Amino acid sequence: MKILITDPIEQSCVDILTREGFQVDSKPGLPAEEIKQIIHEYAALVVRSGTKVTADIIEKAAAMKVIGRAGAGVDNIDSAAASRKGIIVMNTPGGNTLSTAEHTFSMLMALSRNIPNAHASLVAGRWDRKKFMGTELFGKTIGIIGMGKIGREVAIRAKAFGMITIGFDPVLSADVAQKMNVELVSLDEIYRRSDFITVHTPLSDETRGLLNDETIAKCKKGVRLINCARGGIIDEAALLRGLKSGHVAGAALDVYVEEPPKDFSLVQHPNVVATPHLGASTEEAQEKVAIQIAEQIADALKDRGIVGAVNAAALQAGVPNEIKPFLLLAEKLGSLLAQVMKGQLKELSVELSGELLQKHTELIKAGVLRGLFSKLMSQPVNYINAPVLAQSKGIRISEKKISDAEDYANLLTIGYKTESEQRSFSGTVLGGKHLKFVRLDKYSIEGTPDGTFLYYTNIDRPGMLAKVGAILADAHINIAGLSLGRSGMGERALTVMNVDTPIPEPVLQKVAALDGVFNAKVVTL
Repeated sequence: MKILITDPIEQSCVDILTREGFQVDSKPGLPAEEIKQIIHEYAALVVRSGTKVTADIIEKAAAMKVIGRAGAGVDNIDSAAASRKGIIVMNTPGGNTLSTAEHTFSMLMALSRNIPNAHASLVAGRWDRKKFMGTELFGKTIGIIGMGKIGREVAIRAKAFGMITIGFDPVLSADVAQKMNVELVSLDEIYRRSDFITVHTPLSDETRGLLNDETIAKCKKGVRLINCARGGIIDEAALLRGLKSGHVAGAALDVYVEEPPKDFSLVQHPNVVATPHLGASTEEAQEKVAIQIAEQIADALKDRGIVGAVNAAALQAGVPNEIKPFLLLAEKLGSLLAQVMKGQLKELSVELSGELLQKHTELIKAGVLRGLFSKLMSQPVNYINAPVLAQSKGIRISEKKISDAEDYANLLTIGYKTESEQRSFSGTVLGGKHLKFVRLDKYSIEGTPDGTFLYYTNIDRPGMLAKVGAILADAHINIAGLSLGRSGMGERALTVMNVDTPIPEPVLQKVAALDGVFNAKVVTL
């Protein structure tokens, strides 16, 4: 079997694969059009962040079994297209955790002591001691948004410097946080109390622009912000405004919305420390991920086991066809939960009605967790590691099996409780392949969980639907489907609209501002 490598990678990767008996063609920088012409010859493809493995490339990969990413993020790989073709997508989880955590703390220290600017001043022949007055870390409060592997390592380093460490993670239990010596708090508490805020979340619809004009205004005057996670989590224009006003004392950035940036006005601000996406750029991390991906690909191609798989194709091979639609339904329900949940997750429950679901209880629970974590965590999640992640975060998932449900041979219901709400959602599969949501909280509906949705509750009175429809029409947003549910005439009703295009935040705010509309939310499934 032949393996193609299209990004620069350490020689150890090539050596391992060659020793395993594979023919390895290393062609870093190969243009996409040339990749398309030769990709049909290869059983595996190894990339880093440079190669964009698009659906067009995957479509021509006739013999492809595995796509391996030497690193954590798989944003440059169309995993959905790979899954449809039965190709395993794998990464090297944890390979750069320490490097990124160390870089984050290096940036924090450089920011607190003005090291880059002081260095540049001295190199220029000036002796500006008074100009570069710094601030100590000891006794300061650091707010860590996202307590995954990297966030936890940052917390360890912050504690070593005598910092007060608080964190936010919607699915981390207070007990687990306490064992890490981290006080678990709300996002608003992070903003209010922190002298330094560092983000370690994935980039998603929920986290894009998490730190914006509104949330930065909630922060302490003189706050310092660090982003070594994903560009876009901090609104760059809002950050620049905060720096210019003096509300933000400084920022340390390793990632950007555009890489490389076209506009350098933010990184050129005197109170910004900036590096060109170096979080994982250490000799140790690069060697580690090169060895990991080579070993993982060799094991997969020689049927010795699959490690680091991030897409469904890797793990559905042994799943009976009859349960696969329900497994996807479980993921959709978990994803819905992640996008609508308010507050800290306290309890999670799964209720299974029907012999088919009850026969595959553990797999269904893993599907729910995969859908939940995939929206909330930066590391890729699959059916194997999802239960382990739940255990590490102190999440207990209860199960209940019931003999039958009205009108449905098999019905899956998930429920959750936070400190502020308690909700449940139900779904089923019709005709062996058609996924349906049939109940959201107390409302009976029938909706297909696919695409972008606007949903809200409203007072059940004439004209409500027309008002919302007019706002969407003005924004040139087409309604593709509609589901309505109500508990009684004149009471609150639930409206779920499937739309053809994303709904911008200003449009959502117009809907939310309508008299009689409550809890307007956009969800992508």
